[in-house]
Amino acid sequence: MRIKSQKDFFAGLMFCTVGAAFAFGATTYNIGEGARMGPGYFPLVLGILLAALGAFVMFESLVVETEDGEKIGPWAWKPLGFIIGANVLFGLLLGGLPRLGIPPMGLIVGIYGLTFVAALAGDEFKFSEVVVLATVLAIGSYLAFVVLLKLQFPVWPTFIAG
Repeated sequence: MRIKSQKDFFAGLMFCTVGAAFAFGATTYNIGEGARMGPGYFPLVLGILLAALGAFVMFESLVVETEDGEKIGPWAWKPLGFIIGANVLFGLLLGGLPRLGIPPMGLIVGIYGLTFVAALAGDEFKFSEVVVLATVLAIGSYLAFVVLLKLQFPVWPTFIAG
């Protein structure tokens, strides 16, 4: 068979690989059953569903004809670098780096750092829009993780919160 959509084929292949890896990793935990689910049940089912979705997308890429074959273009290095950098920065700001003497800055500062760096990945950067987005994300994250889920991690920088 001939690949009629390269983008769909490789996206489906990625879904299959990630889904299979999650399903395989879930087998190291207790699976349980439908009525009494163990810690491995949800990742197993999610991995199987993701792999099935990937298989469907791959099958569709072999069957459905596209105009130009939807070739895969060159890698977008700038957005990739900023998105990965934003996640690394979030981790560093949230937990700090004690070996280098960098204190934890907390959730709020981490969200702002993540949002500003990730916004640089796009073609246009509007400071006021990024400030609004970061504020909404910070408030929503605080409410979801600290207030509702009661997770214990620093919210503010250690030199402010003590």
